[in-house]
Amino acid sequence: MDELESLTRDLVAIPAHDDEGAVGDRIEAWLRKQTDADVTRDDAPDGGNVIARRGPGDDVGDADTPTLALVGHHDVVAPADDQVADDGTYAIREADGRLYGRGTADMTGALAAMLLAFREADPAGELVFASFVGEEQGGVGARHAIERGFAPDYAVIGEGSTGYSASDTVDVAVAHKGRRASTLHATGTAAHASEPETGENAVYRACDAVDVVRNIDAPETEVLGHHLAGSLVVTEIDGGEAWNVVPDACAVTVDERTIPGERAALGDAEAIGGVSWDVEQDLPPMACDDADFADAALDAVAGVQNATPAQVVKPHATDAGWLADAGTTTVVCGPAEPGEAHTDTESVSLAVLHRCRDAYETLADRWA
Repeated sequence: MDELESLTRDLVAIPAHDDEGAVGDRIEAWLRKQTDADVTRDDAPDGGNVIARRGPGDDVGDADTPTLALVGHHDVVAPADDQVADDGTYAIREADGRLYGRGTADMTGALAAMLLAFREADPAGELVFASFVGEEQGGVGARHAIERGFAPDYAVIGEGSTGYSASDTVDVAVAHKGRRASTLHATGTAAHASEPETGENAVYRACDAVDVVRNIDAPETEVLGHHLAGSLVVTEIDGGEAWNVVPDACAVTVDERTIPGERAALGDAEAIGGVSWDVEQDLPPMACDDADFADAALDAVAGVQNATPAQVVKPHATDAGWLADAGTTTVVCGPAEPGEAHTDTESVSLAVLHRCRDAYETLADRWA
């Protein structure tokens, strides 16, 4: 068993859903033992983010030295019953060149690859490794770090970008959509259903608001030659309390996939009497703003595989959105394939893990 597989197994086995701090402890200890980097642990919730820095000579922290960050997260979603071993650790098994277990794809495997690349690279500029908490809870750790000054010039987020252009091909995502989750609240006046004219039906008002949503055009844009289209869909309607009562309240949830730039005009629904609009979650989209960096990342992955990779677009949000929103030039590159994360059969290809490790090191060596 080589070092990358061993480290991946070691990190995956730690039950990170119950205690993010435990896997953070392991990552911090590894960095302190295996590297001479400046390692810090901040006070973010659930155990804190782990951030390490190293660079050429004494350039760590030099404002004139370009900074490249290798970024991941060490929290995971809850495991299925058969992903937990009898001793409480996460179960790991190998079959057909893949490691199976919670977090192998999203994204403990990528963390192991980034750790080894961070140690082995001869960086052209300041090199940062960062593993955040709370990505699965809306970017808690990333936002905490950014609010306290985490601001690399460039970043590679190790979320999945494999298998988008072709099966078994590590690609580079230069953009991804965000997600805005919101609710339209319609209020009315309750009445007996035998005399509906004495009340104001909140469900009718909610239906009028839904008609507004159906007629809103979702924005579209281009990122480095790639077309992105947002989307807007009503996902739930909840109103009424009895068969014979005119409802006085109704709620409509809306899932919006956002793109860099313009947002859908959901506030237009508030033109309906008795309707208000509340945003519960707003995960930002990401767009790489530097074609040269995107090309350098693509060259790095092209050099570690026989297949021809492509620059692609991901359909869902990652911590890359928070970093891009704060001004970091960002791409996404990692071993997970579409549809692999969060599943009861989650797995990652060992061969792809090695390619990603090599690509991260190559980019760190070359990019300044």
